[in-house]
Formats: sequence, C-alpha cells, structure tokens
Amino acid sequence: MARNRLTKEELEQDPLIETYNKVQNFYEEHKTVVLTSIISFILVVGLGIGYYYYSQSQEQQAQQLMTNAEEHFLNGQYELALQGSEQELTIGFEQIINNYSRTDAANLARYYAAVCHFYLGNTQDALSYMESYEAPEGIMGVAPLSFHGVLLTEMELHEEAANKYLQAAEWDQNESTTPYNLLESANAFMDAGNRARARELTERIIDEYPDSPQAEEANRLNGLLTAKANSAN
Repeated sequence: MARNRLTKEELEQDPLIETYNKVQNFYEEHKTVVLTSIISFILVVGLGIGYYYYSQSQEQQAQQLMTNAEEHFLNGQYELALQGSEQELTIGFEQIINNYSRTDAANLARYYAAVCHFYLGNTQDALSYMESYEAPEGIMGVAPLSFHGVLLTEMELHEEAANKYLQAAEWDQNESTTPYNLLESANAFMDAGNRARARELTERIIDEYPDSPQAEEANRLNGLLTAKANSAN
C-alpha cells in the first residue's frame, strides 16, 4: 500500500525543502542587507517610472510653449521669438531651453535660437546654440549641419567649416544636398589653404554627381586647383 505521508528524514532530504531552509537561514543572518537591497531596488524602479512620466509631462509642456515662439519666428520677429513677450504672456526659445533643457522641444529650440541670433547679427551666440544642438538622423539633419558650417565660415573657422559641410554632405547622401555641401566643403578647404582636400572633393562631385547643379562649378574650381598644383611643381 502506497504511503501518503513523507517521513521527517525524507522531508529534510527533499531538494526544495533543503533550498528553502538555506534561503531562510541566509535571510535570517543577512536580514538587514536583504531588506536594504529590496528597498533600494523598489526606489530605483519607482524613480525610473516617476522620471518617465515627469519627462513626458515636460515634453508636452515644452511643445505647447513652442507654438507662440515659432509664430514670432515665422513672422521675422526674432527678438520676441527668442525672449517672448511679457505683454502677451508668452515665452521664447531661450526660456524653453533653460526650463526644459532635456526635451526634444528644447533641442529644436536651440536650432531656432541659433537662426534668430544669426539674423540679429549675433554670430557667436548662434554658434554657441548650434554647438549644443543635436541634429536628427536622415534628411532633416542636413540643413542644420550645413547652417552650422555657415556660422563657422562667418567666424572664419574655415577648416572646421569644411569638416562640418562634409558631415552635412554625408549625413544623408542624395542627389540634391550632397553635391551642394561637398562644394561648400571644397570652398571652405580652399579658404583654409588645403587645396589638395578641396581638389579631392571637386573630383568627387564630378565623378559621382555629374548632372548636379554644382558639377559645373566643381569643374571650374577643379581646373583652377589643378593649374595651381601644376604651377607649384
């Protein structure tokens, strides 16, 4: 007849019971450490969830506040776009950047702010904002990178401008923006005194984008650089 109950010895030898006993003993010996670890884990998870909802809320608020600043920007009211209006109870791009710095809206506001300062003649301020701006992936990131190159050129930082234009050219390679930025890069390298690099880029335009609007200018510039290289030899 089969037994329905296990003996005390068999219970003590049961792997599950044995493991439970070890865990129980470990817990009793290290209760403080275990409880502290559990509480810490709960706090980390709680803070993570809290930050997620907080950041979502911050993003929504920042996006809503962008509306008036963008309207001023589109109307060419660059000071209002930057600083807002106390009379109209609106805030500008600079307040959004300062108060919602980690949001996507604040990142876009940095680009807007850079353009505003450029039109207001504040090239150094514009450059400062562009240096902290993160360009989006794909075609949408090309224009900001190219604009960054313009600012560097304005500051006569030609080598840096050339590299920034080159980055814009390769950010999203296509038949339109790539040859344009390659040519801008070539001109900037030429201004920086790096004729060899400028010549490489003009040849790239001629070889890879022969039907582009920039191909004719690339041919002219390449001929000029080739002539200067030959006369130097």
